[in-house]
Amino acid sequence: MSPDPQAAFGFETTQQCARARTGVFSTPHGPVETPQFMPVGTLASVKSLDPDDLTRLGATMILSNAYHLRLRPGDELIRTMGGLHRFMQWHGPVLTDSGGFQVFSLEGLRKIQEEGVEFRSHLDGSLQQFTPESVMRIERNLGADVIMQFDHVVPGQSPHDLAQVAMERSIRWLERCRTEFQRLLVDDPNAPTPVQALFPIVQGGIHADLRVASARAIQGVGDWVGYGIGGLSVGEAKPDMYAMLDVVDAELPTDRPRYLMGVGFPEDLVEGVARGVDLFDCVAPTRMGRTGAFFTSTGRRSIKNAQWRTDPTPLEEGCQCAACTRFSKAYIRHLFIAEEILGLRLLSLHNVHFLVALMREARAAVMNGTFEGWSRDWLARYHSSKTATP
Repeated sequence: MSPDPQAAFGFETTQQCARARTGVFSTPHGPVETPQFMPVGTLASVKSLDPDDLTRLGATMILSNAYHLRLRPGDELIRTMGGLHRFMQWHGPVLTDSGGFQVFSLEGLRKIQEEGVEFRSHLDGSLQQFTPESVMRIERNLGADVIMQFDHVVPGQSPHDLAQVAMERSIRWLERCRTEFQRLLVDDPNAPTPVQALFPIVQGGIHADLRVASARAIQGVGDWVGYGIGGLSVGEAKPDMYAMLDVVDAELPTDRPRYLMGVGFPEDLVEGVARGVDLFDCVAPTRMGRTGAFFTSTGRRSIKNAQWRTDPTPLEEGCQCAACTRFSKAYIRHLFIAEEILGLRLLSLHNVHFLVALMREARAAVMNGTFEGWSRDWLARYHSSKTATP
């Protein structure tokens, strides 16, 4: 008999305030309080941060990427090392993205067909192929708790016909992913994480009718532990993204977690929670940290700005991250200008902490029944001054 992911996973809503909600997502590697931001460890590492850093700042679930890990060091090698959890010494839940977005970004290096995608490795130019079946095998080897279907991603402003082709193909690929996933649960019982959860991905671009059709078709394919919302934050305007979240919120079951893929700017997290989203991820906090940008409650700032040269205050007053409780803007700016690696690390740590703490604040506001006022005030303050670009 096939192992039942529904028995190993669970989701309980603990409080609701309008459409925002708090909950607990249970996984084989522990519970995740939602809403939650997941730091991105693309190559089995959240850039510049140790797993202990992530634990101290309150992260409970992280993301890695099947595309990148397949190419380097290889999913089979990771399996021989005990799977992602043991390999990277992260003992909490892990989610792996299937690589659909990475393949989408390889414009000019990939060829999309019904069977799958053929592409050239960005590392050595070698010819590679991803199919729904091969991606399920890769993610089985990696051993994440939650694995994502292989999907067809298109740019955010894609016209209706192109978005429809990609959405319908993603549904067909989901059916193939599900068949292979269920086979592996039975035929490969000794995988690093024996029982995993497969999340489908709602696609459809910025077209409401396609988002509705995708959400309904996905529910017709199977009973899912949770749902991904993909194809957003890929070039469309923010109001369009928020509108699609409104559409999807009305279509997905309320007793399962919703994961908004690749979205991680502070204002988008708050807007997403207001529309029923439970999980988020994005490379933005560490990528921005490496370019000198940092989050504050009144917008984004750049540490390279000369005004911080003699500033004795922390990056954000009241922030409890290890950067803000110990170091000044003047010192961190000096590190960054001097190209000292510690500067990049401290900014990355602060940015990840900022988003994790923001979701902690959002949970508290929902639990207190004050989310609507809290989010309105938070967004007004965040947008109160012109943000600096990285």
